[in-house]
Amino acid sequence: MQKLLDLLTQKTNLKPDIISNILKLLEEGATIPFIARYRKELTGGADDETLRAFEDIYTSTKKLLERKEDVKRLIAERATLTFEIQKSIEEAENLRILEDIYRPFKEKKSSRASVAVANGLTPLANTLQSAKMSKEEFLVFAKSFVKGTLKSVDEAISGAQDILAERYAEEPRERENLRNTMSRYGNLEIKKGKSFNEKGILLNFVDKSEKVAYIPSHRYLALMRGVNEKELSVKITVDMERIEQNIKSYKIPRNASSSKELLFDAYKDGLKRLLLPSIEREVHAELKEKADVQAINTFGKNLSQLLITPPVTKRVILGVDPAFVSGCKLAVLDENGNFLDCAVIYPTEPKKDYENSKRKILELVKKYNIKAIAIGNGTASRETEEFFARINSEIEEQLSYTIVSEAGASIYSISKIASDEYPKLDVTIRGAISIAGRLRDPMATLVKIDPKSLGIGQYQHDVDQKLLEKKLSDVTIDLVNRVGVDINSASASLLSFVAGIGEKLAKNIIAYRDENGNFKTKSELLHVKGLGKKAYEQAAGFIRIKDAKNPLENTGIHPESYKIAEKLKGVDLDSIEVKVVSQSLHVGKETLKDIIFELKKPGFDPRMELPPIAFKSGLTDISMLHEGSIVSGVVRNITDFGAFVDIGLKNDGLIHISKISEKRVSHPLEAVSLNQYLSHIEVIAIDREKNKVSLSLKSSL
Repeated sequence: MQKLLDLLTQKTNLKPDIISNILKLLEEGATIPFIARYRKELTGGADDETLRAFEDIYTSTKKLLERKEDVKRLIAERATLTFEIQKSIEEAENLRILEDIYRPFKEKKSSRASVAVANGLTPLANTLQSAKMSKEEFLVFAKSFVKGTLKSVDEAISGAQDILAERYAEEPRERENLRNTMSRYGNLEIKKGKSFNEKGILLNFVDKSEKVAYIPSHRYLALMRGVNEKELSVKITVDMERIEQNIKSYKIPRNASSSKELLFDAYKDGLKRLLLPSIEREVHAELKEKADVQAINTFGKNLSQLLITPPVTKRVILGVDPAFVSGCKLAVLDENGNFLDCAVIYPTEPKKDYENSKRKILELVKKYNIKAIAIGNGTASRETEEFFARINSEIEEQLSYTIVSEAGASIYSISKIASDEYPKLDVTIRGAISIAGRLRDPMATLVKIDPKSLGIGQYQHDVDQKLLEKKLSDVTIDLVNRVGVDINSASASLLSFVAGIGEKLAKNIIAYRDENGNFKTKSELLHVKGLGKKAYEQAAGFIRIKDAKNPLENTGIHPESYKIAEKLKGVDLDSIEVKVVSQSLHVGKETLKDIIFELKKPGFDPRMELPPIAFKSGLTDISMLHEGSIVSGVVRNITDFGAFVDIGLKNDGLIHISKISEKRVSHPLEAVSLNQYLSHIEVIAIDREKNKVSLSLKSSL
């Protein structure tokens, strides 16, 4: 345990006592959101992001220590665990170095070297490695090994060289040296593959070289997709002459006799046949891991920004799922997200029934007092937006509408979740409901859909799927708990992300609510089947009950602190001296600060502090644009190389990272955020054939 604590102290900026507290809380079953929000005194105020990073470091460090013990045991079983080997194991900083140490002791599959060892050629290999004999003496010595399956001196010498080639390729220092050389100075040479498409998007990659050390993560993932699809072949090259010269200078004994050429040939064979391919695979694995982490982190930040998008409250919303032949599906949701009505109109080609479509829209607007319209950004979106713009040009009271991403709406519409929620509705209407819900409450709506279907990542199908799923789950959990959940209106999907609950308990909560009516107190959760004291402790602070008799039930104050909060009733919260009051009430300063904050802002929703969703009443058509045009739009997706912005066209415009800010930025997320409304964007290039627009934010932010 002490080794673990020492390593965690080295790898994090946390103090040993803080680390011990966090580990104890995790072992007791506490969740990251709970620890971050309600145990600040024990963690030094570490937020959920810090705790997630700590959890990852803890997991990898524990795995490293466990593997070290395994390696010691395995080596001891197969050979002598010397002091030097044991020391090198203890000093290994990562699994890669540890596996290099263990490699020579592994049980090996049949190889040229193992066959040579079985033929008794180890003494001959040892003699060759010492290089003390002249070539003539060595040939004479090799004759004594010509027996059994060995028919000639050449076969014996070749076998001895195979043993030395394998020794060279398995030596930890040689592996690390070549790994560093390849990582720092290697080049990725890109050639056409067997299935290369001469008119494809990978044309610009071919017959080029990329520095291993500097290749951007998104470019590497693109290359590997090309390799997997057999459109590209990629090989890492290094300066072989320099490496071979180093072998001669440092691996061949200085006083070696003329047999040194045979020794050099053995090492060179080990380099080219065994070591280079092995290290090239490892370097590719490291590049892939690095690229995965970068892409997954970008995806996670995009998801966070998407879920934190402010809800459009206190408005009846019309959701519009555009289409041509099958018509635009409409769904009306009330202020609380309840489904009210649906319809289908045909304002676009081929029917282009403008008058009847307009009449139906105005009827719904009048009947339900609709105050906001959400239009999906898929097929026929631009034409549907044009339809609403035309209506606005003909009526006095303008219809406020905005474009929302409909990515994943069709997947939701056929899901079991949608079927359970709207069993009597057609799947197309469920899609329109999802579109309306993304405007009314993005977080509550989008948690029902696999994040990978939301169109906010890059190469999400190429990265490590387990890491991606964990990241997206962590992001969703942390955000849902940061915002809080109204237990009397939340779906099972949303409740499942509350700390301590999960899918099974979420369904049990819904079942209890359906049978007994709305929850009146948080403590009523303890009556839910399967929800015990531990789950209640973890979840209670993140639950909200809006119309409860006790106003504390609609705050982020944990029930364990209600007595403290009640003692502050009638106190001027702005004049409280935290240090003094915390001592008198026997409560931590950070906890007291949070209680005061919640008492000042009951029912606080952090999303409401962000800029509201922008509505519009006009549109932009690519035929109206020219280089230098100034447009506005909403950021729909952010990648490592730029941001995609919805400016009202069929395809989103791209702001390349080089055009995203006057200042140098290492990532677009430093300058823009998902769903951010940008009011002043310059059009710098137009490809009318491909309907693509390049944009710039320079001098605009």
